[in-house]
Amino acid sequence: MTFKAPDSLSEQIAHHLAEQIIGGVLKPAERIQEQKVTQALNVSRGSVREALLILERRHLVTILPRRGAHVTELNEHNLRSLCALMGELYILLGNSVATGHKTAADLAPFLAIQQRLQAACERQDIKTFVEESFAVMRAAYPFADNPYLQETVENLQPAMSRAHYLALERRKAQMEDFLQLFARLLQAVIARDLAQIREVLGEYCTRSCELVLAALVTD
Repeated sequence: MTFKAPDSLSEQIAHHLAEQIIGGVLKPAERIQEQKVTQALNVSRGSVREALLILERRHLVTILPRRGAHVTELNEHNLRSLCALMGELYILLGNSVATGHKTAADLAPFLAIQQRLQAACERQDIKTFVEESFAVMRAAYPFADNPYLQETVENLQPAMSRAHYLALERRKAQMEDFLQLFARLLQAVIARDLAQIREVLGEYCTRSCELVLAALVTD
């Protein structure tokens, strides 16, 4: 496999490994051997090491002295902590869109994402569904205009993607439930109803967390 610009080489390697972790190809606690990655991707060992540092920052790998990099494990404490934090970040973004949009055209990107989510649900395409779910956050960044919020969400997003992928792989029917929640969220944003935004996103995060925990029990 050969990687090219515009993304840095280490970022491309990190993205490739992240997809394997999120998709379950690389299992929790599995060691990621630098030499094997170097040979498989035809890249330098230094680039692989830098990629692993990126993945550590994104909470997908843990790097231990003399033990190397391992895929982070999923457990109840970590999942509940992650969902609680992401829930508050989602609410900040949702409130920013609700208070910041001026015309119906400002909300067009979210309606387009809703259509793509519906299409992915109909195809039972989990990968695309998860990707589009997080596209919602990126569409909200300009309304928040907060680089620190954006950086935090971007670093936590891969860990949440991994959790969502695991849950939806076990129970694909839940995609329809998430679509219904998203429709309610859009209605709350259009109405600038901040209390309803908090309620819907709180429900979304609670459902997501419980669904992932149930998937872990049956894994």
